[in-house]
Amino acid sequence: MDARYGQAVRHSGAGTVLTGMQTRNVRMTDDTRGRLSKVPQVTLVFWLIKIAATTLGETGGDAVSMSMGLGYVVGTAIFGVIFAVAVAAQIRASRYHPLLYWATIVATTTVGTTIADYVTRDLGIGYAGGSALLLALLAASLLVWWRTLGTVAVESIATPRAEVFYWVTIMFSQTLGTALGDWTADTNGLGYGASALIFGGLLAVVAALYYLTATSRTALFWAAFVLTRPLGAVLGDLLDKPVAKGGLELSRYAASAALLAVMLVLILAIPSRAAGKAH
Repeated sequence: MDARYGQAVRHSGAGTVLTGMQTRNVRMTDDTRGRLSKVPQVTLVFWLIKIAATTLGETGGDAVSMSMGLGYVVGTAIFGVIFAVAVAAQIRASRYHPLLYWATIVATTTVGTTIADYVTRDLGIGYAGGSALLLALLAASLLVWWRTLGTVAVESIATPRAEVFYWVTIMFSQTLGTALGDWTADTNGLGYGASALIFGGLLAVVAALYYLTATSRTALFWAAFVLTRPLGAVLGDLLDKPVAKGGLELSRYAASAALLAVMLVLILAIPSRAAGKAH
């Protein structure tokens, strides 16, 4: 018995081999980490899929609420149910499932699109007012999450309660991004192409801070996560808005199908692993 480990130790000519409880504990720790990590490792492919998903959220949300003529309230109700079902499935899952995770992300982008359009258009508070309101809700979500669990780092998502905070925060960030993208492109008259360059440039700044400074990785992750949504919003509008308004006037259905195909190729052709450390 080795007093340092409180368990049996087998000696051999090749060295000392630990047996018994310690070996089982190591295995259990590794298994538990894999089971509890249900978000993907952040890589370049992660961000490419995220941008495609946010763009799909814009074209898909508009296809239901505008092209189908169902309106923002009905569209929000439909996507809200899909969002709730997807989040419930994600929470019930025992490990990271790429298709399930990204389906839930798409659900947050579509419901975020219709909510933002309802708040800014049907409620009549405009893009600036809607952006301010949604920014306050996002900040409140992060604050409550941090005050409740002590961290908003993605590595902390190991309980159903943490996952609920994670997905609610993501939903608010997607909704804010929709309003912010429309405000920049439409209200300020910058157009879709110029707005895409602005948000792309801001993402480049976040990337530079990541590689060149010691800025909090968690803060940078959430900054990038928020900024990809308005980028996706203006890219989606660029695809399906009329030529007279600066768009390409593509079919929302065709654009959505193409974006979904791009996502599936990236997800299936380039396997991703569960995150092993804070983003």
